Amino acid sequence: MIWIEGGTFRMGSDQHYTEERPAHSVTVDGFFIDETPVTNAHFRAFVEATDYVTFAEIRPDPKDYPGALPGMLKAGSLVFTPPDHPVDLRDWSQWWRFRFRANWRKPYGPGSSIIGLDDHPVVHVAYRDAEAYAKWAGKELPTEAEWEFAARGGLDGAEFAWGDKLNPGERQMANTWQGQFPFENLATDGFERTSPVRSFPPNGYGVYDMIGNVWEWTADWWSSRHPDDAPKACCVPVNPRGGAREASFDPRQPQIAIPRKVLKGGSHLCAPNYCRRYRPAARHAEPVDTSTSHVGFRCLRRAPPP
Repeated sequence: MIWIEGGTFRMGSDQHYTEERPAHSVTVDGFFIDETPVTNAHFRAFVEATDYVTFAEIRPDPKDYPGALPGMLKAGSLVFTPPDHPVDLRDWSQWWRFRFRANWRKPYGPGSSIIGLDDHPVVHVAYRDAEAYAKWAGKELPTEAEWEFAARGGLDGAEFAWGDKLNPGERQMANTWQGQFPFENLATDGFERTSPVRSFPPNGYGVYDMIGNVWEWTADWWSSRHPDDAPKACCVPVNPRGGAREASFDPRQPQIAIPRKVLKGGSHLCAPNYCRRYRPAARHAEPVDTSTSHVGFRCLRRAPPP
């Protein structure tokens, strides 16, 4: 783990997506954070020690999904399945498929495996899976503020974790999408899907893969916007904890009361023509019961400095 001294920074952004607004000052105390996302090897050690079964490996309870087709109530997870032609970017079902028996061991469904992928981030982990691992490891999941502070690497106000240019000197700084999403993956960074952790440079704090590769769970409930900036320096919030659980539900699905947490960091599917969320300020809502082939996590420990 890497020790990061606390401090005050500008959280969020006024320049990009609505949910990142407004930029506002926040203070966080110091903490240790995992140098990389939790890998398949790390997660395997947890499962072998505890016999843990992930959410994607359990058949859904029909009462939690009113109106669902009985044939769909099987264990599985969402897998990115690219089309071979341009599609309507407003319809995510054009590239996501719910694959029965897809899980952390079989990231692309039956017939796939993680053999040779020990140093890749674990994926297909729902929120409770990440939380269970963290508890076993004697750690916690970071708040959104802690995660963003760590991702910025000391560059307060910079657009990216490494400065203000996406590809400084034509150098790829993170595992993101090159080409027209979702049908043209040029993979000029060398990876079509996840990459081994530490494949790209660390940020100023020495932390790897905070941007791209996989989205990462945080402990905070989703809110559609940030709070307003404090009117005075004396009133800057310290160690804020996001929104309320009741306010995190998806208003587009009122019949399904599943709360949502904040994801941070973007993934290998973030592309300039679709999802410019390969930035520390970017954020995304994810239902706690949902696992996908591009969501992972890392842990944190709040403790006195070394």
